[in-house]
Amino acid sequence: MPLTAEVLARHGLTPEEYQRILSTLGREPNLTELGIFAVMWSEHCSYKSSRRHLAKLPTQGPQVLQGPGENAGVVDVGEGWVCVFKIESHNHPSFIEPFQGAATGVGGILRDVFTMGARPVAIMDSLRFGALDDPRSRHLLAGVVAGIAHYGNCFGVPNLGGETGFDASYAGNPLVNAFALGLARRDALFYGKASGVGNLVMYVGAKTGRDGIHGATMASEEFSESSESKRPNVQVGDPFLEKLLLEACLEAMRSGAIIGIQDMGAAGLTSSSSEMGGRAGTGIELDLDRVPQRESGMSAYEIMLSESQERMLLVAAPGREAEIARIFAKWGLDAVVIGRVTGDGMLRVLQHGRVEAEIPNRALTDAAPRYDRPRRAPAVPAAPLDRPAGLPALDPATALLRLLASENICSRRWIYEQYDTMVRTNTLAAPGGDAGVIRIKGTRRSLAMALAGSGRYCRLDPRQGARLAVAEAARNVASTGARPLAATNCLNFGNPEKPEIMWQLVEALEGMGEACRALNTPVTGGNVSLYNETRGEAIAPTPVVGVVGLLEHEHDGVPLGPRFLAAGDTVLLLSGAPRLEPEEAGRRLGSTEYARLLGAVWGWPPALDLAGERALHLVLAEAARAGLLRSAHDCSEGGLAVALAECLLAHPVNFPAAAPLGATIALPPDELNLENWLFAETASRVVASCSAHALAPLEDLARRHSLTLLRLGQVESRPSLRLLRAGRTVFDLDWPALNQAWQQGFARAFEAVAEEAVV
Repeated sequence: MPLTAEVLARHGLTPEEYQRILSTLGREPNLTELGIFAVMWSEHCSYKSSRRHLAKLPTQGPQVLQGPGENAGVVDVGEGWVCVFKIESHNHPSFIEPFQGAATGVGGILRDVFTMGARPVAIMDSLRFGALDDPRSRHLLAGVVAGIAHYGNCFGVPNLGGETGFDASYAGNPLVNAFALGLARRDALFYGKASGVGNLVMYVGAKTGRDGIHGATMASEEFSESSESKRPNVQVGDPFLEKLLLEACLEAMRSGAIIGIQDMGAAGLTSSSSEMGGRAGTGIELDLDRVPQRESGMSAYEIMLSESQERMLLVAAPGREAEIARIFAKWGLDAVVIGRVTGDGMLRVLQHGRVEAEIPNRALTDAAPRYDRPRRAPAVPAAPLDRPAGLPALDPATALLRLLASENICSRRWIYEQYDTMVRTNTLAAPGGDAGVIRIKGTRRSLAMALAGSGRYCRLDPRQGARLAVAEAARNVASTGARPLAATNCLNFGNPEKPEIMWQLVEALEGMGEACRALNTPVTGGNVSLYNETRGEAIAPTPVVGVVGLLEHEHDGVPLGPRFLAAGDTVLLLSGAPRLEPEEAGRRLGSTEYARLLGAVWGWPPALDLAGERALHLVLAEAARAGLLRSAHDCSEGGLAVALAECLLAHPVNFPAAAPLGATIALPPDELNLENWLFAETASRVVASCSAHALAPLEDLARRHSLTLLRLGQVESRPSLRLLRAGRTVFDLDWPALNQAWQQGFARAFEAVAEEAVV
């Protein structure tokens, strides 16, 4: 096939990039070589638009053993244990085929973890869809959740929740970000390096088919009218086979017969071989005739670019290939020698005795193009600075009930009840709280994890929005009593070739770096997902942050949770937030879910004082260790009123049934108006409860850390939320009314689905 402009465009390569290929090879590439360059130089694999800016993030710390550059990050959690974790996107495949796109996203992130030698012990997900009243969005939501549930449940790993949001900007481009965390012994880690010239390279796992060819390229372009035709670019996963692959890999690792191992993820055999060689500074020679294939007549181009699932590439210790093959055969899996490590730094591909590709590994990895794309702040602000004239306030009781029923706040039980949350019996805090918590068996330690991101804030100010995402994820972890350790990120943005989008990305990275440095949460890796656009309309900029924290000692066997536990306890607001003048507070109200209820957006995202945020985390950890708190719950979407209601309604799936409680809350009569007190989404705040004897030590602890502690009221046996200000009852909402509102969001949406099906 002649390499015409049309062929180059189909491969996502620019004329300038093609000239670079010619210079690298010193000749014309053949089609197989062009395909290899195309996938490895795609945005998805090379990070060519973002790599120079990712350097702004902090990646080192005393607990970090492996930062960006490997399959997943690694953090030391003590007693000889390490935790391995990462988040990845599967946005484009999930739009085209929601069930398989989401399922294989889970499969891929699990392989990233266990290829490091860790057993996966938890997964989470961060999801974004268009408005829930849109039938297409409901279809995508149902398919994505079913795919996540199918793969995780069948594989046998607990799903500890995450976050799900809705906004019109995601209607044509949903976000499906999958997070996984595993545990390993510190001395049993493995890396994706092809070390040892002469060592043999083995292919293990499922057979190769034609599914997923050019999946990485497809994930590096905008959606168009023809995107539905790209279903063949979406892989098909088999979670039962992946479970066998996990056990076989871990057994082979324990045997000492493996030197290096790499998942065949995006770009399949191409990326795994070139990246392993690139990291080690070696070459790899592959004989494609030996690759297990489930379809006949596959070309070198198809084999190298296939993204068939549940496959690994490994380098065997000298003379131990037969031992590895026996282990994998025991688990019913292929394990065959398909090549060798060479000393010339080349990726050499043979088929039927002919050289089908010969490319320097470094040209595909470290020497891939890197762009400093133009960036420009939007000429027109995303929203007016001040509240639209004449916009009335809502009645507080009505506003709270409507917020609880809204798609971005209502109970997510419909989602997480489809997940197995308790498999392997390590779960201490399942979905329904601020963070998931998993125990490290054989120790008194446990790990907390949470995801957060807000396109709503980032649309107004991407730098501040990214700072808030880091702060919220870390605060959710701290709300369990854990100490935040490290972060991973998934950067979801539109087309970086547009200066305004590139500006959003760079601003978000600047903000994320600031927050991670201030909160001592270095970034150990993650994923960049660009070109999230449909017909030229970009998603809201959505950097998603995952934070992992450590509880060194379990608190009576259970971490802190959001739910009030006992009548008579005092309700507190712990705050490290800056004090705002009324005018600024009014402007920051415009970015909230409450403002959306009013049908308007204005002003700025919430204020954030990173020193106050850090102090809040320290106080929560110290208070938890001392047993001073009964509950703690992050105050975020919907503001204080929603947080208080959730403290009465929250019911994680593993929480014992209990009679409903209520609370009477008295707000101070200061200059802040009622709207701001109840519905502002000011950061660095936690609603907590404690017994009477813990009040004085808590107040002393807060003073020592310059943290504000405000007594709000009391937990009561009467099941209602009663709010007072200046001695006047603002509202008194009984528990059934609150719960009905909170539970009805998804229920109403999927009742509509049933009605549509009947019609």
